[in-house]
Amino acid sequence: MPAKFQITSLAERFLPAKRAEQLRPFLLRAEGLFSGEDEQAQAKRSSLIAFAIRIAGAALALLSQVVLARLMGSFEFGIYVLVWTVTLILGDLACFGFHTTIIRYVPQYLQKNQTDDARGILRTGPVFALISASIITLIAIILLNSLSAQFAPYYWPAFLIGILCIPAIALGNIYDGTARSQGWILAALSPGYILRPLMMLLIFILLLLTGWQPQATTALIAAFSGTALTVISQQLFLRKRIATVLPKGAGTYHLREWIRVSLPIFLIEGFFFLLINIDVLMVGRMMEPDSVALYFAVTKVLALAHFVYFAVKSSVAQRYSQLLHGGDRQAFNDFARNSARWTFWPSLLLGILLLAAGWPLLALFGHEFTKGYPLLFILIFGVIARASVGPCESLLSMSGNQNICALLYALALIVNIALNITLIPLLGLSGAAIATVCAMATEAATLSFVVYKRLGITMFVFAPSARRAGD
Repeated sequence: MPAKFQITSLAERFLPAKRAEQLRPFLLRAEGLFSGEDEQAQAKRSSLIAFAIRIAGAALALLSQVVLARLMGSFEFGIYVLVWTVTLILGDLACFGFHTTIIRYVPQYLQKNQTDDARGILRTGPVFALISASIITLIAIILLNSLSAQFAPYYWPAFLIGILCIPAIALGNIYDGTARSQGWILAALSPGYILRPLMMLLIFILLLLTGWQPQATTALIAAFSGTALTVISQQLFLRKRIATVLPKGAGTYHLREWIRVSLPIFLIEGFFFLLINIDVLMVGRMMEPDSVALYFAVTKVLALAHFVYFAVKSSVAQRYSQLLHGGDRQAFNDFARNSARWTFWPSLLLGILLLAAGWPLLALFGHEFTKGYPLLFILIFGVIARASVGPCESLLSMSGNQNICALLYALALIVNIALNITLIPLLGLSGAAIATVCAMATEAATLSFVVYKRLGITMFVFAPSARRAGD
């Protein structure tokens, strides 16, 4: 039964006539959201799904990190945090941007009925990721062995276990991109944000119950096992799901073109992942594991505000590509501007709520973690700055402006590293937070400026509407 009929019927049946009439405009808007077939309604539904998954995922991640911190203590937890952060960065980079290239090309191929090309890129993705990730893993093991004298001995076994996770993380990202290319947001986000952390936590607890010690190495073994099981489940699910929309047949392969497009995207995403994690890495390089644990706990609490940005970004990239190649330029421009508003206002609201709830949330990790509460008041400005321009980098990547986007992320990363090196010795963890905020403000300002110059679209949420392209 159509959603519209159900909502209005329930309102008219169970509410007084006057109240039902007062609520009618809101009900009609809700009906348009849940039953509309236009690009705006579909994107909002996708954003809501992504938002709900990110809420559940953030809550699960927070619970997982609280349990690990409580059971392992801040020192071992700090070791785990640093190693797993490095592992996730390397796993994300190991795809060399190919998972985002899938998101860009598959909608384009299907729009033009180029099914052989679509099959080709979907078959190439996992093979490419597995080969590249295996090479990176081998190089990382060699470097780890040769540089072992450069870091504390308690990091060596933890890094060795973490490095072995790289191929599985890379494959998971390819399957994520495959699902996003079809607009299957639930299938794209659930494995990484729900299934993997849940499996990791359950396996960790199981290991403890069977006599393992609550150490960083134990947590990383659980992470390796949970990641592998998640990737296997993704592969099995997507194989059946893809077959329903893309029948078996021959594949056409444009590897040189795909790699040429992937490399700038790789630089964008590489700089982006480094940008959002470099503060933790710099703290880990310049301070003890206890400080890493404290700073990471603060960033985990703050991640509850970040996931609005990531939820919108997850749902709009594929639609950017569809609208751009569909030829309706005005619809593309309007959709892009709306995506900035969808990002900013929920992020602002969540940021205010997190500042109010930050102290008790940090106390969940342990009483010593509440010392990081003032850092939330610094870092929240970075969240607001990024949210104020929406997913600009996705807009640039999907419109063929990935090269300049990579350069801007490189600039923001340089600002971040330079300020971390300068401010951490002077201000400690507050210096790392200030460096991060300045880098995120640089990122937001430069990205939105280039979007305006290249596409004629004003993404800054408080700016007036942009000129039309070509005016």
